[in-house]
Amino acid sequence: MKKRLISLSMIMIMLLGLASTLSGCGQSVTKKADTQDTWAKMKKRGTVVVGLDDSFVPMGFREKSGKLVGYDIDLARAVFKLYGIKVSFQTIDWSMNATELRNGTIDLIWNGYTKNPEREKVVAFSNTYLKNKQVLVSLKKNNINSFNDMTGKTLGVQSGSSGYESLENNPTLLKNKIAKKTPVQYDTFNNAFLDLNAGRIQGLLIDSVYANYYIKHESNSADYHETQGTFESEDFAVGMRKGDKTMRRKVNAGLKTLKANGTLAKINKKWFGNQKVEN
Repeated sequence: MKKRLISLSMIMIMLLGLASTLSGCGQSVTKKADTQDTWAKMKKRGTVVVGLDDSFVPMGFREKSGKLVGYDIDLARAVFKLYGIKVSFQTIDWSMNATELRNGTIDLIWNGYTKNPEREKVVAFSNTYLKNKQVLVSLKKNNINSFNDMTGKTLGVQSGSSGYESLENNPTLLKNKIAKKTPVQYDTFNNAFLDLNAGRIQGLLIDSVYANYYIKHESNSADYHETQGTFESEDFAVGMRKGDKTMRRKVNAGLKTLKANGTLAKINKKWFGNQKVEN
């Protein structure tokens, strides 16, 4: 019995040591992926992996056929075409985008990703390529014409979105007015719109680019109302790892080239029509 106990103890020690080693390796891999400059390796591979939420119209979404399309899809492909690199798009849990980036699962976050000080602590950003703002969408029949009209009512927001962060960082503007001072969080805006139409929420805080495109393509577009709040405007930019300094230079140079040669204007026209956008 004594020998058996000693053997069991040795096995436990070995298992704990193995777990520690594996954990250390995992941390090392993550750290390496987050700090190294991967441009040369990616250039040799010929492909860059972009992480996105594939339900974010018009930035990146799937048509009924399943084909992935969108403003950011076209823009990312145009930028990397300049360098002879193909773009592979990877659908991710949007609330985990920075983790996926640091772990090396994806190379870039390019999907209407808002640049802000909190995110800049863990993610490097390209230059701004499109301006955005948060708007409150409701049904006209609910007579919501200001943030004050949401007092005691239920608000929806996407988890991990810039709208959620704006809500949390500026509670007096809207959060403190809504029911229980807590919004209902959704994994996608599509699900949020379903609940808005069904009356389960009375307002939806959402990116203006999404709201404008979605409502324009709905058969009942006249039923919706947009309220302009007082949240600060936002900058859409490409998110990348801190170590990818060459990637950052290349993306910025690519965006500058597309603006100069008129490609950016064509992409704006394709997705926003005559709507005025600021690049």
